Parts: sequence; structure tokens; C-alpha cells
Amino acid sequence: MKSSMSTFDLDEFLPYRLAVLSRSINEDFARVYGKTFDLTQAEWRVIAHLSQQEKVSIREIHQRVDMGKPKVTRAAQRLEAAGLVAKNTHPVDKRLVELSLTLKGKRLMAKIAPMARKYQASVLDKLPADQRAALDQALDTLTGQ
Repeated sequence: MKSSMSTFDLDEFLPYRLAVLSRSINEDFARVYGKTFDLTQAEWRVIAHLSQQEKVSIREIHQRVDMGKPKVTRAAQRLEAAGLVAKNTHPVDKRLVELSLTLKGKRLMAKIAPMARKYQASVLDKLPADQRAALDQALDTLTGQ
């Protein structure tokens, strides 16, 4: 007698496939910036997020980059020690800590951004142009953008 589980194929399960793909791409790109700039994945995500806004709380980063708050906090501490990030108390809610890139952090991001664009292009170049457009549309739809 066949189990009802036999109809389930993990290799065809979308959440699993996306997680495997995401991990693979993230690890591959981490080798690029990690080797050159000695950054962890968490540090890269914090810097990348801070490059999009002037000041951001650790809570906002943790929610946006899909990492646990302790991991974001540790990354922020290492980045602050390296002079890449500045921490300030929120002017209204003194319990919140706001992070911002220092000039050194902005310069680093200016070096990483072209590498990130080049890496993204190398990944997308594996797809025909029409599939790239379809992928963008699908991702926008699935993420609600």
C-alpha cells in the first residue's frame, strides 16, 4: 500500500526550491565580497540596507533583511568597530538605536555595488531575455510589489 506522502516530491516543492536557490546564490555572492572585503553575509546585508536609507533602526533592518535580531545586532557591532557604521539613539524613542553608514561605509558600498550588479548580471545571463523578464514579473507578483 502506497503512503499518501509518496505523492509529495520535495524537489518540486516551491518553498524548498526557492530556499535552495537563495542559499546557493547568497553563498556564491558571499564568496565574492567576503574574499575582497572580509565581510560576512549579515554585515553585507546591513550595509546594503543602510545604503538605501539615511538612518535605520536595528529592528527595521532585522525585519527587512530576514535575519534574527541578534545576528543583525552582532553584525552592526562589528561594522561599528570597523568604522563602517555609526550608532545613535533615536531622538524620540530612546529605546531604539539608529544605524547609519559612515563615510568609510559609504565608500565601501560604492565599491561593492558594481560587484553586486556584475554578479547579478552573471546570474541572469544564464536565462534567455524573455525568461529574465518573466522572472522579474513573477518575483514582483509573489512579493506583492
